[in-house]
Amino acid sequence: MKVHLVAICGTGMGALAGLLKEAGHDVKGSDRAFYSPMAERLVAWGIPTQEGFDPAHLDPDTDLVIVGNVCRKDNPEAQAALRMGVKVTSFPQALAEFFIGDKTSIVVAGTHGKTTTAALLAYVLVEAGRDPSFLVGGIPHNFGKSFHLGKGDVFVVEGDEYDAAFFDKRPKFVHYRPTIVVLTAVEFDHADIYRDMDTYRAAFRALLSLLPRDGVLVACTDDPEVAALSRTASCRVVAYGLESGAAWSAEDIAAGEDATRFWLMRDGRRVAAVGLPLAGRHNVANTLGVLAAAEAVGVDVHQAAASLAGFAGIARRMQVRGVVDGVTVIDDFAHHPTKVRETVRAARARYPDAHLVAVFEPRTATSRRKVFQDAYPASFAAADEVVVVPPFDAEKIPAAERFDSAALVAAVRQAGRKAALRSNADEVAADLGGRLGRGSVVLIMSNGAFDNIHEKLLSALRARCGPRPRTRDSNGTEDD
Repeated sequence: MKVHLVAICGTGMGALAGLLKEAGHDVKGSDRAFYSPMAERLVAWGIPTQEGFDPAHLDPDTDLVIVGNVCRKDNPEAQAALRMGVKVTSFPQALAEFFIGDKTSIVVAGTHGKTTTAALLAYVLVEAGRDPSFLVGGIPHNFGKSFHLGKGDVFVVEGDEYDAAFFDKRPKFVHYRPTIVVLTAVEFDHADIYRDMDTYRAAFRALLSLLPRDGVLVACTDDPEVAALSRTASCRVVAYGLESGAAWSAEDIAAGEDATRFWLMRDGRRVAAVGLPLAGRHNVANTLGVLAAAEAVGVDVHQAAASLAGFAGIARRMQVRGVVDGVTVIDDFAHHPTKVRETVRAARARYPDAHLVAVFEPRTATSRRKVFQDAYPASFAAADEVVVVPPFDAEKIPAAERFDSAALVAAVRQAGRKAALRSNADEVAADLGGRLGRGSVVLIMSNGAFDNIHEKLLSALRARCGPRPRTRDSNGTEDD
């Protein structure tokens, strides 16, 4: 089949293109711009791309056009496909039709932790010999790609609550035919498409309503919204959490330089000692959900727990991009205030004696708005220093609704921590690269490219070292 993807460079769309290519289809696509790392991945996978949206990009013999949810209804390629009579579908519809089918579908959903939980679950199932298919929103370093077309009977998919396409405003995850749902957290987000918490909550209720009676809901009952939603499920509910007395829990959690260690608990009894190569209590909770879901499809819990030590992490999730002249530069996807808080705490736990600088770019549709203006200051409490830039494409948000980066800086200062507002990535790199001492850690948080700030900062650090800098490569390439 000849398939064209409109807006192919998105995380999910690019992964779907890779799956289609792996399945033997003739695949190509287009986008307005091509950002690292997906741009390089598409080239590596042998998928041709064209810049811009132009009806001429559609070949006359195209069989299927898949439209990304960033496209508006006036997208010229989508409209051309409709005029040509070519079948047009959305990313989640195509994923369900071509790949999920009648497999045991494990949908990992929630406001936070979806990517890590889904990727770790896929890894555990691979290590258990189940050869699952999967599609996640980040690139696990163990696999080097965010998708796999396996021969096993399980499909692990990251379930996004964002809408499917301009012609289908339902959440993506309602298309994924769930047998098992792992629900990590439910906290208001995506203010551009959900008007309030009630409508946001309703999306997750709709997902749970799709679970069959013989299905399983794996629920993080630390979260009160998840706990309440779990009571609406008509299937078996397996609870996990760190604070709720859940069936799956953890104790003696200890942060280390290379791992977080804890005892896995089942119904109050110690089951296994775990060494998790991820930082933060939130990732311990995510791991509990993984182990519960793996057991639900027949994986031995001791085998699953032992395999965790080999997980190499995910691109743009606490990813060390480099260490130059004693300064560590970390890339993370955090953007919601809760995720920012947990990520900063995780960095502090991993580097307890470091001078920790948290750099934040408001870039999502929600973080660029004032929805969480009052919540963000406390999210940075574990940092020694905070650097903020203005919202991305700020002029596209009405002034009355726009997030105020200067106000965030003022609030952080009022709380007694050092904070600064910088205009752009170049200013941040020049400032930090010129003054940070050895032993500093820079945690850069953005859900976008942030104008290649990581390499700009590393270059500034190298420049101060002279011709032979003391440099260590990162422990993984940027792959998200």
